[in-house]
Amino acid sequence: MMDVLKIMELLPHRYPFLLVDKVLELEPMKKIIAIKNVTFNEHFFQGHFPGAPVMPGVLIIEAMAQAGGVLLLKSAEGKIDIKNKLIFFAAIDKVKFRNPVKPGDQLRLEVNVLRAGTKLSQFGGKAYVDDKLSAEAIMTAMLVDKEKGGNA
Repeated sequence: MMDVLKIMELLPHRYPFLLVDKVLELEPMKKIIAIKNVTFNEHFFQGHFPGAPVMPGVLIIEAMAQAGGVLLLKSAEGKIDIKNKLIFFAAIDKVKFRNPVKPGDQLRLEVNVLRAGTKLSQFGGKAYVDDKLSAEAIMTAMLVDKEKGGNA
């Protein structure tokens, strides 16, 4: 449904911090299913961990948050000027890590809107490799103006 070029039109993230490669499904203000292809060339594998590479858990959560950002911005398209907005974490709750993510894995990011507001929105996210749950979290995001430097 969306390739990385379309994703980069919405998110300000760039290599090495853009963690969403493709959107498979998007239902505005409801859910998104996105993909992060995890390769051995990822910069974090150099030190996490040599000889036993594992994707850092915080980056799995960040990937889910970025997918949620795509969902939020795509849902607001045409209603507000999304080119002048940024999305920041406001809270991350109920984080659980279940299974490691390794080079060669394809991380499937499933994010659902739990509550949508004009400034704060809350998402439930789950990350899977194949059918195994890797991580889950409840994320609260804040929509802010770029001109204000991220201040609400």
